[in-house]
Amino acid sequence: MRHIDIQKDTSFVNEFEETLHTEGPFSSWKLFQMNYQAALTTMAPSFEGLKALDYLPQMDFMEHQISSARKAIEEMNGRAILADEVGLGKTIEAGLILKEYMLRGLVKKALIIVPASLVNQWAKELNEKFYIPAVTFRKSYPWDQYDVIITSIDTAKRSPHREQILEQDYDMLLVDEAHKLKNHKTKNFAFVKSLKKKYCLLLTATPVQNRLVEIFNLVSILKPGHLGDYDSFLKQYGKDRNSLKEDAYLKQLVQKVMIRNTRQNTQFDHIKRNIETIWLDFGSEEKKVYEQLDNSTDTFPAFSKITLLRELCSSREACYLSLKKMINANTEQKVEPITTAIEQLPQHVKAAKTVELIKQFNDRKVIIFTEYRATQVYLQWYLKENGILSVPYRGGFNKGKKDWMRQLFETKAQVLIATEAGGEGINLQFCNYLINYDLPWNPMRLEQRIGRVHRYGQKNDVHIFNMAIRGTVEEHIMTLLYEKIKLFEQVIGNLDSILAELNINDIESEIQSIFSTSSSSGEAKIKLNNLSSVINLTHQQAEQEEHYGN
Repeated sequence: MRHIDIQKDTSFVNEFEETLHTEGPFSSWKLFQMNYQAALTTMAPSFEGLKALDYLPQMDFMEHQISSARKAIEEMNGRAILADEVGLGKTIEAGLILKEYMLRGLVKKALIIVPASLVNQWAKELNEKFYIPAVTFRKSYPWDQYDVIITSIDTAKRSPHREQILEQDYDMLLVDEAHKLKNHKTKNFAFVKSLKKKYCLLLTATPVQNRLVEIFNLVSILKPGHLGDYDSFLKQYGKDRNSLKEDAYLKQLVQKVMIRNTRQNTQFDHIKRNIETIWLDFGSEEKKVYEQLDNSTDTFPAFSKITLLRELCSSREACYLSLKKMINANTEQKVEPITTAIEQLPQHVKAAKTVELIKQFNDRKVIIFTEYRATQVYLQWYLKENGILSVPYRGGFNKGKKDWMRQLFETKAQVLIATEAGGEGINLQFCNYLINYDLPWNPMRLEQRIGRVHRYGQKNDVHIFNMAIRGTVEEHIMTLLYEKIKLFEQVIGNLDSILAELNINDIESEIQSIFSTSSSSGEAKIKLNNLSSVINLTHQQAEQEEHYGN
């Protein structure tokens, strides 16, 4: 065996030791150990559980919100439809999921698309509740310079924003009010589907409104191909939404991507709804004008007459302004006596009762919902005359003004008077008194109204007062639609499915049609009674099927 000459390079060993002690290009052993321990602390040993809960001790999450977040992450791989009923905290669930992925290092860049009226609210909640540095889009912001950015769909799809957004690779896409993407033929749907995203959350309280294909469209944004292709889906299941309940395999497929909590299956019922109907009577002068309008069959089309009757039940001003707009050469002589009579009417009976109620509430915050802008203006004046400070809230306001009105209501004014625009988006958990000055003819809109105060974060029981005038169209709606099918007592979560089974796309249009095609108030009452009976019967049958199915 040949001799091998081994020479030791002591200079390398000496330099290596010196480097370790002098913290040259290497860290000291002590710093390395500290870094290693820090890594162990932040490292998730498994993909189960939510680390975010440890970082958000100030948040009081409900059990269903935590379980929904875990399910979306652990079972659905971050692609889910969050379809809880109104007020159960879909935003909180989405924020928790986003926070979890950011803590795990799996999400850095996120795009959040929400209705324009909710952009600032989303930014506020993500920053203040979840410590997520989200910004709202501004013209001076480059889309590639901010990690978490919130915008509206109208802004995002508009050039040049559209082209810049489509170039980005997003770790998370979050879309609120996602049911507005239900039609695959719209530009909104095409734009959202074409976005590059790793994880995706779609938030909607009504994932299937009318047709089964709507759920296919939403799922195709999340997981293209999960329900097959469009043509084969239609061929196999058709458009009947009942297929979702009847076909076990389809139901199972949808459940793999959709989470839906209802008030019935959550611990939300500790907050009670105290419902009170306030019955009022027109004075003799108001009653006389109402009868004049009701008997004016030849003067106005049936649809216009019903609108005028509803407006007179709301305020003189609303009815008067509509009549003035309708006046033309053909109807002026017939309408003028009615407008003259309206000018002589006293203050509205509802307005007087509203002031009486508010004074009984002492200094508690109150939200009033009306159907008409003219009534909103009148009420604001009338409340001021009675020493009550109020602010308006309506759809015509831009985002900044809506936020300002909400802030004034929370800090200064006792009353917020909202038209239907206040039924969506705005959160008013600090208020637990609500007056439905005018009842909507679509009960789903009533649930949206109540959902502004009866929602996650509400600490007190909710008090709801519904006004109706006897001997008018309001009495028919109250007794035959709301009270008979007990819409105040039960949440209207399943009403949309009941209406779909009856092939009724829009209950408000259905009611308008009933009044328009009825020759008398009595005939309309009978038809409304039949409608509510059919709704009741369908609801009972659905409950029985569910009971026996379980």
